[in-house]
Amino acid sequence: MVQYSPERLNASFAALADATRRGVLDELARGDASITALAGKFGMTLTGMKKHVGVLELAGLVTTEKVGRVRTCRIGPGRLEEEMEWIARYRRVWDARFEALDGVIDELKREEKARGRRKRK
Repeated sequence: MVQYSPERLNASFAALADATRRGVLDELARGDASITALAGKFGMTLTGMKKHVGVLELAGLVTTEKVGRVRTCRIGPGRLEEEMEWIARYRRVWDARFEALDGVIDELKREEKARGRRKRK
């Protein structure tokens, strides 16, 4: 069972809530990139991209390494296991609700079918 760290979940979901940061993760999934290259790719200032990368780094989703004058970003060690388990828990709740709803619908169909047979007689 995965132990939830509220701080980690908050940081991850806050990081993932932003479309630009999700785009940065998509870009880094294809390969490492400098903050400058990411800023150019997303048409934003270096300062703006540094803020986005900082949020991703705090969440453990991205790591950075400075080599000379270039700061390179790569996908971090965070594997989103806690986040996936948290989401799966609620998915199981919804699956159970839909299963119960399917049972009610099936019962209503059987009753309607039985009423139809009685009217024809």
